[in-house]
Amino acid sequence: MDSETRVMKRRHLFYYLEVFDAISGQQVGNLVDISTRGCKLVSRNKIPKDQEMTLRIMLPEEYHGEKELIFAARSVWSANDINPDFYDTGFEVPLLGLEERKVIRVLLKGLASTIKKALKNCCTPQILRQKWSRNAHLLA
Repeated sequence: MDSETRVMKRRHLFYYLEVFDAISGQQVGNLVDISTRGCKLVSRNKIPKDQEMTLRIMLPEEYHGEKELIFAARSVWSANDINPDFYDTGFEVPLLGLEERKVIRVLLKGLASTIKKALKNCCTPQILRQKWSRNAHLLA
């Protein structure tokens, strides 16, 4: 999906949350960015286009609400990550409930303040992304 067809702006995450298949319990990948309309995962395995899944995101310990977020999603694209050992996959989330939307908004608000603190004390978003891509092997 390109930026012209995207309706909601996604938020890039500076640390990865684990994402599991809620049915099998297997880890699917790690969350890279998210909005109330979709998300992007990085994973070791390519996820086929049009695969419908029930995803479960483990929320950070600092998040004082739910411990996980579960929702139905459909993969719309998959491509090699900047690190050739990984794949990026975009998912659309067509039927996200009101409670799930609230959880995502609260999560993004908390992440935004964390990012601002990191930028104030560290460096630019581009440098942070480079550091994360160099350390992607730690996702295993």
